[in-house]
Amino acid sequence: MLSDLLTAHGGMHAWAIATAAMVAAGCGLVGTLLVVRRMSLVGDAISHAVLPGIVVAVLAGGRLGGVFVLIGAVVAALVTVWLTQFLRDEGGLAEDAGTGVAFTTLFAFGVVLITAVAARIDLDPACVLLGVLELVPFDTLPIAGLEVPRAFLTATAVFLLLACGAIATWKLQVFTAFDPSAAAAAGIPVAVVTTGLLAATALATVAGFEAVGAILVVAMLVVPAATAELLTRRLHRMAVLAILLGVVAAAIGYLAAWRFNTSAAGMIAVVLGIQYAVCVVLAPDDGLVSSLCSRGWFAWRVVCEDRLAACWRHEELARGTVSVSRETASATQRPSLAARLADGWLTFTGRMTRGPQGWRLTERGREAANTVVRSHRLWEAWLGRHAALPLDHLHPPAEWIEHHLGAEVRRRIEAEVGPRASDPHGRSIPPEP
Repeated sequence: MLSDLLTAHGGMHAWAIATAAMVAAGCGLVGTLLVVRRMSLVGDAISHAVLPGIVVAVLAGGRLGGVFVLIGAVVAALVTVWLTQFLRDEGGLAEDAGTGVAFTTLFAFGVVLITAVAARIDLDPACVLLGVLELVPFDTLPIAGLEVPRAFLTATAVFLLLACGAIATWKLQVFTAFDPSAAAAAGIPVAVVTTGLLAATALATVAGFEAVGAILVVAMLVVPAATAELLTRRLHRMAVLAILLGVVAAAIGYLAAWRFNTSAAGMIAVVLGIQYAVCVVLAPDDGLVSSLCSRGWFAWRVVCEDRLAACWRHEELARGTVSVSRETASATQRPSLAARLADGWLTFTGRMTRGPQGWRLTERGREAANTVVRSHRLWEAWLGRHAALPLDHLHPPAEWIEHHLGAEVRRRIEAEVGPRASDPHGRSIPPEP
């Protein structure tokens, strides 16, 4: 299969994959900034609203992938942004509603234009909407004796232009993306930076028209960047990952479409969706598996810490230094199945031992239990001072927060309530281990 791919029809399949990969790379780069700025809908709007600009440019003598068409698309994109802002400021529409009105109107106007002048221009509405990736290798230009598809040259030139623009303005884009108010206060022309991003979106969109069409180019703008956002917290890594994911999806999608004799552009979008679904499940930090594991581990840690604290309080109660209260009474209750499993684990890890008198804390376990009880009673002492709650209402919030307080927070609370303070029930607060 691979040999056929590289040799059949002069490598036309390889050129089609290369073209789709360059389109995906450009869309992934621009889409990264759109996603982090929560402007994905704007990217969707631009990818549709540039259609009348393309039609007008073709009527004026341009051709898809040419300079005039790119200029027409950028102008249409800027008109879309202006119309959205006008509807928001003058018409009272919310920004998302204004965007929807603007891009649907302009897109419909473009479709009407294509239909009305279809006999005068070489622009098929179906090709503009769905793309003709399979036919891209047949429209070529001779470069150094090699027939290179025109769409590949356009997509490559646009990607290089976008990459140079991103490198030159990266710090401005990052500052504007994460804190536009601070960027404006620092003297950064936020409106100009945003306009540049929208113009870049228009370029990436037009470069993908011949390959994947106006509708499916939206998937390349949004899905790889959204997938990359699940995998990393650094913006530059997110951009690189979005490009790689788009390129991989372009190759796999085209091969799958060739194998199953279906739409290449549609299959690429399907592969992008599968990539996102896989990352939603398996992403190391935000994936469903990771989230379930984190929640499960936290629940297990709470059970273990509760057992250590219960044993600590039982020993305190046995010494007769405190009276039975809601907090100490929990130490004498019959343990649940999860608590008995925790007892076994704590014994195995050397934090508890079982003797004739029952469970006992080891030195290591006593230190951990001391931290939990200290957090609990410090928080009860703080609540008793600042919240007008009955004494029996102090225990539940302290029981929850005792698993979250760090050493620094405990020190700050102790500095406020006093180093020799006791909790509202009169029990002493253990010192920091």
